[in-house]
Parts: sequence; C-alpha cells; structure tokens
Amino acid sequence: MDQGLHILVAGGGIGGLAVAYALGRDGHDVTVIEQASEFGEIGAGIQLGPNVFRMFSYLDLTEAINEVAFFPSALCMNDVCTGERVVRMPLGDEGARTANGYPYGVIYRVDLHQVLLSACRVLPNITLRTSARLAHFEQSAGSVQVHLADGRRVDGEALVAADGLWSKVREAIVGDGKPRVSGHVAYRAVLKREDVPSHLWSDEVRLWGGEKTHLVHYPLRRGELFNLVAVFHSSKYDEGWDTFGDASELRERFARACPQVQELLARIETWKMWVLCDREPVMNWTDRRVTLLGDAAHPMLQYLAQGAGQAIEDAVVLREALCHASGDVALAFQLYQQTRYLRTARAQLTARFYGDIYHASGVTRELRNRLFQSGTESAGFVGLQWMYDGIDPKQLFRRD
Repeated sequence: MDQGLHILVAGGGIGGLAVAYALGRDGHDVTVIEQASEFGEIGAGIQLGPNVFRMFSYLDLTEAINEVAFFPSALCMNDVCTGERVVRMPLGDEGARTANGYPYGVIYRVDLHQVLLSACRVLPNITLRTSARLAHFEQSAGSVQVHLADGRRVDGEALVAADGLWSKVREAIVGDGKPRVSGHVAYRAVLKREDVPSHLWSDEVRLWGGEKTHLVHYPLRRGELFNLVAVFHSSKYDEGWDTFGDASELRERFARACPQVQELLARIETWKMWVLCDREPVMNWTDRRVTLLGDAAHPMLQYLAQGAGQAIEDAVVLREALCHASGDVALAFQLYQQTRYLRTARAQLTARFYGDIYHASGVTRELRNRLFQSGTESAGFVGLQWMYDGIDPKQLFRRD
C-alpha cells in the first residue's frame, strides 16, 4: 500500500488493542474509541494456549508476555466429589509445546491488557480516546462515521468493532438480539501467594469437575498470585462483570465437594460474579467497511479458555487480509471473515460441549472418567490439538 488507512476501532479491551497494534505496525492511522474514562481491564486470570503464543511471536510481543505470564507444569482434571484424577497432561518446565514449538501459559487479564496498551502507546499513529461511547455509525462508499453518545463524530475509512458481547455494531449488522444465557455463573477471586497454604498450592492448571459445578485454579503473575474460578448452574442473572457473588449459594452448590476443594473455597472472603453467555455462530459479521472482532463476532463460553486467544487471532488475520487486499477494505474484511468463521464457530460449539463434560453426572460422569483415564480416546486435551496448533498467518493468503 502506498499509504495507510484511517481505521477506527470500537472497544479498548484485549481484542481492540490487539487489532489496533497489529494494524498500527503497518503504518495505518488507528483511532481506538473506548467508552470508559480510562483504558483498563477487569477480571482475573485467563489461559493462553500455544495458538495464542504463536500470535505473540508474530506480533513481537513474546518477551513482554513472558515477563508477566506463568507457565504451569500440567493441565489437570480431578473429580470434585471424590478427588480422583480424571486426566493429567504434563506441560514441562516451559509449558506445553505443540509440534510448532509454542508454550501453554496463564496470565492475569490486567497484565495482558497492559502489554497491549503499552505496545499501542509506543506507536505515534495510534490514537487512544476515552469517554467515547459509540451510539451508532454510518458508512458511505469510502468512509465510516461513528457518532458518539455525547454528540461528537469520528470519521475514518473503516470500522473494526471489538465492543464485546453486547456490541452495538453487531446489533446493526447481525441483529440477533440478546446473547444466549447459558444458565451458568462464575465466581472469581485472586489470592496472594502467601495467603494460600502450601498443601493447597499447585503450579498446575487444575480443574475440579462435578455435577453442574467446577472449580479451576492456577498461579498468576510469575507465581505471586493464585487465581480461583468457581462455576455452577444458577437461575440468577445479572449483566456485567463486577457483581458481588452470594457466598451462601456458592457453599450450597459445592456442599458435596471433597475436603481440598472446600478448603480452597473457604480461603475466599469476597467473590465477584458474572453470568456466562454466548451466541449462536454466524457466517457473516461484516458490512462493507465495517466488521466485528472477538466477542462482538463470536462470543463463547469460557470452557476452552479461548475467548481472548481467538480475538488475538482475529487481529492477526485481519491484518494479513488487509495486506493481501492492498488496502481494499471491503475485500479485506470479507477475506478475514471467510477465513475465521468456521474456526471460531468450532471453538464456540466445542466450548459448550466441554461445559457439559466438566459438569457431568451419573453415567455420563462415569463414562467421562473412564474415557479420559484410558489414555486411548481422542478426548480431553488431546482432542484440542486442532485448536492449539493454531494458524500460520503467513500461509493464509499466499500468492502462488
């Protein structure tokens, strides 16, 4: 391309900053529009599969990520009631490595967001705007106009909407209504390392699965913190991420859990709760010069720990598509969408399936345990190789 485009990005979360940085490195003028008064991230820990580390390598962010990530020794699943091990996949000293050589890590969501934010701030062609809530947008043959809630307008040549599960841009393009409520809620908390007794500490990503419940925990921030997420079926519903949980309901749901799980839960005084939602996969999330990214395009339940990872993959693919299309925005957005919709749909649907596996009861639970423990079935973590191998950005749009 002879010159860069002016690209607007709605949403300053992980996906929005990832695509801003990816496009900004190519010389495009990128304006990130964030509705909050400052750039920040909420939530606790997230897992980063080898497919995501492949994207970090592509974006030259590996060193910065490694400084704040933690590399667990194994991925494990135990039965929440009996404590028996269901499956364990060793990761080695530096995390799991696929055939392509990338590790498996965990990271504090705030730290990942800060790495991306710092990278964006280094580039002078990226503008970061806060207190800018998108109200609606319009587009013409060569431009996009974003109208903000306070009456201001921001003009660009393209719009990438990374505005999350409740995306206003998705509402205009896809129009599929409210997200699908799963009936599951997640309680999350973070402890300091010194507040976790030695017999409860583990350097693994360990999931305790049970009937309509599970608990997952792992270290964060080089082992300085300990992340806990308890998930269970509930009829309660409250939009947003910063709702305080009901400790009595949590205790009731885990009343039959084994002593180790009970002791871990008892270490937490305050839990934050959020409701787990997703949407049905769609094959079209683009309208000419406007496209969706991350949760706005393909929100998924957290059971594969791939929400952030798939958003970062989106950013890389969109960047490659724009390069391949030589700046033809409409063509690039169609190429990006066509390349992504089946892989992200598979992640969305597989996440639902793994939720059923983790929360199995009765005969289903017994079958799950036997299959996983046999080591011969293409189930458990082995069945996710398609996801962890990831994508090769340079092979996506080869000109042979």
